[in-house]
Amino acid sequence: MTKKLLLSIFCLITVIVANAQSKDQLKKIEKVEQKLWDETTQYDNKVPEKWQNESAVYLLRSVNYYYIRPQNSIEYTKVVRNRIKLLDQAAVTEYSEFKYKNDNQYGKILNTFFLGLKVIKPNGDEFIIDTKEETIKEEEEKKLAIPNLEKGDVIDYYFYTDMIPAENDLYRFKPVENIIEANYPILNYEFRLHTEKDFFVSFNTYNEAPGLEKFPPTDKKGKERIYGFNMNDIEENTYPRWFYPYLELPCYKFQVTFARTRGNQKKAYAFIPVEEETIKTKVTKEEVFEFYQDKLSPYGDLGQVKRFIKDNNFSSKTEMVESVFYFMRHQFYTNYIEAFVINESKIMNPFAYYLNAIFFDTEEQFVRYFAAVLKEEKIDYEILVGTKRYNGSIDELLLEANSDFILKVNTETPIYIDDFDAYATVNNISPLLENSEAYALKVAKRVDIEGIDHTTLPSTTYQDNRSEETLTISINDDFEGLTIDRISSHIGHNKSSDQKDRLQYYDFVFEDYEKYGTLSVLDRVRKKKNKERYQSEYDALLKKLKDKQQEKCKKSTSNEYSLELDDYSFELVATGRKSTSDPLEFKEHFTTSGELIKKAGPNYIFNVGKLIGGQYEINDKSRERTHNVYLGNPRSFVNEMSITIPEGYSVSGIEKLNFNVENQTGAFISSAILEGNSLIIKTEKIYKNYYEPNSNWSMMVEFLEAANDFEEAKILLKRNNS
Repeated sequence: MTKKLLLSIFCLITVIVANAQSKDQLKKIEKVEQKLWDETTQYDNKVPEKWQNESAVYLLRSVNYYYIRPQNSIEYTKVVRNRIKLLDQAAVTEYSEFKYKNDNQYGKILNTFFLGLKVIKPNGDEFIIDTKEETIKEEEEKKLAIPNLEKGDVIDYYFYTDMIPAENDLYRFKPVENIIEANYPILNYEFRLHTEKDFFVSFNTYNEAPGLEKFPPTDKKGKERIYGFNMNDIEENTYPRWFYPYLELPCYKFQVTFARTRGNQKKAYAFIPVEEETIKTKVTKEEVFEFYQDKLSPYGDLGQVKRFIKDNNFSSKTEMVESVFYFMRHQFYTNYIEAFVINESKIMNPFAYYLNAIFFDTEEQFVRYFAAVLKEEKIDYEILVGTKRYNGSIDELLLEANSDFILKVNTETPIYIDDFDAYATVNNISPLLENSEAYALKVAKRVDIEGIDHTTLPSTTYQDNRSEETLTISINDDFEGLTIDRISSHIGHNKSSDQKDRLQYYDFVFEDYEKYGTLSVLDRVRKKKNKERYQSEYDALLKKLKDKQQEKCKKSTSNEYSLELDDYSFELVATGRKSTSDPLEFKEHFTTSGELIKKAGPNYIFNVGKLIGGQYEINDKSRERTHNVYLGNPRSFVNEMSITIPEGYSVSGIEKLNFNVENQTGAFISSAILEGNSLIIKTEKIYKNYYEPNSNWSMMVEFLEAANDFEEAKILLKRNNS
């Protein structure tokens, strides 16, 4: 099955079975299935002429959400149904086997999952598949084979899931955000949301999706509230690179909250309407202010931070705030990482050695704690409320889960504090929040939030987010491979992914222990006999982790160059955790086989362009783009290679390595010169902006194509005449 179909099916499944179905649940499923199969006559199987050349077409995609109170409890049910007509052999092959992962977003509170499926033949014959008997369970996914499919068949299938929360006075259901699209065109799309009394709904559609309508209740007592919309003739969408679908494709977002009483309603941690009969479609600036006014007030036990401040002398408030942040990063985060690893490895139970431990389970807890520090030190601040750019603008905010908090500390030089993790630094705002509009909650006398304004979050440049790599390359005597030493340095946002992918906790926690005078886990153990045993097991664990780290780094670099690597080693030079401009640095040594060097008579062709790593491929399909371009953040990549030319050989084709393409969207610039027996090649690739309108795509293609051409560039190592 292709990834395309796997993704399509996976997106349909909200929850997967955790417990066996009861008789009542099975009766309920049978009733749902009977209703779905009875509705078959409402739809014909004709495909519009314009889609006759498609591989397949969804005749129907219907999505039903139920939030109801069958008795004293509350219940969530989702039913997704699809009728898809297979028009060619490729679609038949794809749908001959369903694969879906066991992904349960509600955990152990889930009650039921069921898949129902039948096949309708072109002559009208219908065959219901016994999905319970035919499904094969594997470790991470399930498979269902559908036999005897042929062109013209219609597959009619549904996924049924339900869940009963333990709470029945106040419950915030998970928010839902869905794109109205599929891997094939959709003829009819139907959405329905079913609720009852005491369920509060926030819901909106975007990007030309139809607005929500109210439908008559179907239950006898008329308690049910039904909302929905229909949409027709939805074209297939392909997702190009650098694309935020929720900004351009028809979509909907909603959240349902159950609140039995007015008191419960006030406690709800979600943006909900005042009256349950009203659908909330937007959250105003004033509502954001009212919602967070009390929830983000300063709070926390500051004993450890106050002692840290007392024991140190700071030249300014700016230095103090930055120092406190890094102290907290260790004291309340990296201080516990080693303990979690040891506990998970079952070497010992380390948490008995940590008294009065402070953890931040939510972003709000961290904001309140740091606000308490600022209040104690009489430092003014603001709390900025933003939303990641792929969600849309802050003025379109609907779901509380899409809110992000940033502290702006008004010291001599303003400080911005966003993430709180092992690699977080001050003034490092998420690239998805940078350069966007936000709300600024104004704090009076460092205590009460008294007002709210619009503000713009700071931005960075491509110089701020920069990667530099230096490669020293020698060609093996037999020309069967290369030996490469690489030094990499990354700053700004360019270092974030490498820090998380390549580093392990031991690369920085022991450094933090020493800096702040805290003890490692085993240093806390007093009994010598226990300590020796734990140390032996821990040393074995560390060796295993370090071996895995080397293998992971090797795989990462191998994928970067699309080469098989041998004799690989990774050495960390600097972790890059002191500031945004503090570089992550590491060294690598590796060899490759002769993939890049091919013999041509007495000479050799060397594909040196591959050594800048894989580039975005520009082809006829990617050249034609209708969507706007969302780039994450400005950034740049610099590469310098020094290649030792073997004795007895000269180089030709250097001129093919010189490019100079630059415009308002970005650049690719390269140069190559000979210095003695060394070929020095320098390249720089730049993305200048966060966003480009579709009209600028042709300019981006110019420098992307130059980089693509460089990647394919070759030189000739020509044997000199004796």
